[in-house]
Amino acid sequence: MPNHPAGASRNEILQAPPLSGLVCEARGLIELPRLLLRIPSLARQPRGAGQPVLLLPGYGGGDGSMALLKAYLRLLGYGARGWRLGRNSGNVGDLLPRILKHLISAAERSNAQVTLVGWSMGGWLARELARERPELVRRVITLGTPVIGGPKYTIVAHLYRRRGLDIEAIAAEVDARNQTPLLVPVTAIYSSIDAIVAWQACIDSTGAAVEHVEVRTTHLGFGFSPEVYEIIAERLALDSTKMMQAAYRGTPSS
Repeated sequence: MPNHPAGASRNEILQAPPLSGLVCEARGLIELPRLLLRIPSLARQPRGAGQPVLLLPGYGGGDGSMALLKAYLRLLGYGARGWRLGRNSGNVGDLLPRILKHLISAAERSNAQVTLVGWSMGGWLARELARERPELVRRVITLGTPVIGGPKYTIVAHLYRRRGLDIEAIAAEVDARNQTPLLVPVTAIYSSIDAIVAWQACIDSTGAAVEHVEVRTTHLGFGFSPEVYEIIAERLALDSTKMMQAAYRGTPSS
């Protein structure tokens, strides 16, 4: 799977996907049967030992949208759980402190750092939690998350405008937040055929600890793509190995 394309000049052509491209999102429906066919091989991924994983849904979605991923991670032995906050309203000021309580609870209950997996806007919230409380977070994994411009370069931008929200002000705030570097590893999964979020907006060119991985799926397909599931399982296994090696050496893992 290729890493992100080079070239900071992408921002010059960055724009929201056209509404006409939404019909292409229907292709995401093929991900579910593909996932079911791949379950035997996906089930052979390395097992976890109860490490906590918190799943954050995208704008308008709830825990049900990530139920299959949660079931898969639990099958592998991870302590995966949803955020239990209903649908993602997009109200960052309201959501961040509420999710933080869940993050603190999960870390204290397991006595371990938590992996945050966020789909679209859920990934942006995960990044901000990691920026605010890096000592509680093992890794952030984002799925089609716009790290540039917030909703500005997504097809839901018009919904924000209808609610009277200033898209440019939000984009400026996102840019300001990005000036504070993330201290935890980030795996940013994106797709160039995403018809809801401009894939260029998913590329974090400022984050030294960010790994970009491209997959071939639609935005709605992120939650059911077997390739996405495999990447998540591999990163969780990698972190588990690092934790065990650090514990053996008696040094903190990173």
